[in-house]
Parts: sequence; structure tokens; C-alpha cells
Amino acid sequence: MSDATVMRAKDTLQGSSAECYATVNDKRYNFMQMISLEAKATKTKTQVPILGKTGKGNKATGWAGTFTGRAHYNTSIFRKMMKEFKDTGNDVYFDMEITNKDKSSAAGDQSVVLYDCNLDEALIAKFDADGEYLDEDVSGTFEDFSMPQEFTELDGFNVSV
Repeated sequence: MSDATVMRAKDTLQGSSAECYATVNDKRYNFMQMISLEAKATKTKTQVPILGKTGKGNKATGWAGTFTGRAHYNTSIFRKMMKEFKDTGNDVYFDMEITNKDKSSAAGDQSVVLYDCNLDEALIAKFDADGEYLDEDVSGTFEDFSMPQEFTELDGFNVSV
């Protein structure tokens, strides 16, 4: 048997132990309607030819931020953003703060702030006579992000070589 340190099951994070806030037009909202959310920063890469090699290298030249999620269909905020754009041509940008917190995990809390979020689309109306509850998909882009609070490194994670 190996002497390697292993992660304890209690240090995983419970998926529902999170908070999500959005700031839209200087108003802060508790986005408790969110069921799930993923935000990704994807690198833009350029293939670089290299003399003496048969393959090409890859150089990161930028990045793009996107988010996807699902929310309970019980707020009009997404439709209001799209209606403002439709009526005035003024696009609505907003910030989102997502905090993962599970008091039972030694990893602690992590907070990420997404800046200048912009919706890709908005569901305008919905019903489902056979549904248990109504939800909607949410997606968009963000221009920048920060991480004001990081997870605590778990015991055994940082191993000196």
C-alpha cells in the first residue's frame, strides 16, 4: 500500500453550498434562482511553425470568458435586460460574484467575480403543463474576472520535490 496522502471525502464541496450575486445597473441581486453555473476562461492559441521540428508549437495569444447555467424561471431580470436592448439599443452589462462555501470542507471558501457579463440570449416566455417546475438556460460572455478569495490548499496537496 502506498504512503501517499489522499484527499478525505469530507473535503469535497457540496454542490448547493454556494452563493451567487449579480450587480445590474448599480443594483445588487441575490441570484438565489440559479440552479447551476459554470464560467470558463478559454485560451486563444496560435500554431507556431518551428524550424527543425515536424510539429508546430502552440502559443497562447489571448483568452475569452463564457458562462452557462440554469435558473428557476421565476425572475424577469433576463427578459428585462433583453427588452432594454430591444427597445433602446443599449446593451446591459452586469457583474456576477460566485462563492463556493462548505463549512465541512477544509478547502474553505472561494469567491470569483465575473466582470462585464453580457447575455447571449434570453427566454422570453415559457410554460409546461406537464412540468414539475419551470427553469431556463442562461449563457453569455464576460470580459474580466478576479478571485478575491481562494480555496485553502488541502494537507498533502503541496509536495516538495
